[in-house]
Amino acid sequence: MAEVVETLPVYRGWADFNLVRIRLDDGQVVERCVEDHGDAACVLPYDPNRRVALLVRQVRAAVTYRGEDGFPEPPAGLIDDGESPEMAARREAEEETGLTLRSLEPLGRFWSSPGSTTETSWLYLAEYSAADRVGQGGGVDDHEDVEVLEVPLVELAARARSGALADLKLAVLALSLMNRRPELFSPLP
Repeated sequence: MAEVVETLPVYRGWADFNLVRIRLDDGQVVERCVEDHGDAACVLPYDPNRRVALLVRQVRAAVTYRGEDGFPEPPAGLIDDGESPEMAARREAEEETGLTLRSLEPLGRFWSSPGSTTETSWLYLAEYSAADRVGQGGGVDDHEDVEVLEVPLVELAARARSGALADLKLAVLALSLMNRRPELFSPLP
């Protein structure tokens, strides 16, 4: 099995960047860059009665750097020290969308981009209703500037089927909800 033989810090901040030397099974040592900032939790809140999902859009530095516009994402964020993934998913949903989520349906833990980052994301589905709204959302810091989007589930399904969901977490969540609750993806009578 491969093993880390040396880690050289390159930058320490919100994320840590390291040059990592790894000994492969054949004994060869290779160098790789690794970004480390912790794990994240992500949730797709959906209203089964109105057949809508709540998504968010905000400025993302990497997307802007690539010259692209922001796109809809599910509420998500890093898991704070001492916080469970479920607690983080609930916190992020409340901060970003103004919802208090009653129960979460776990989908699993997934690597975001294992070639370069240590981040894994815990993904959840969560039903909500109008009674679960406790605020407007929009984030907790002025710089977050989170836009809350209510998207019909039939539209979300069409985007998922056509490959038009730019956010990988949202694609997994939407396809999972389509698989588990197909009756929600037809227009209301």
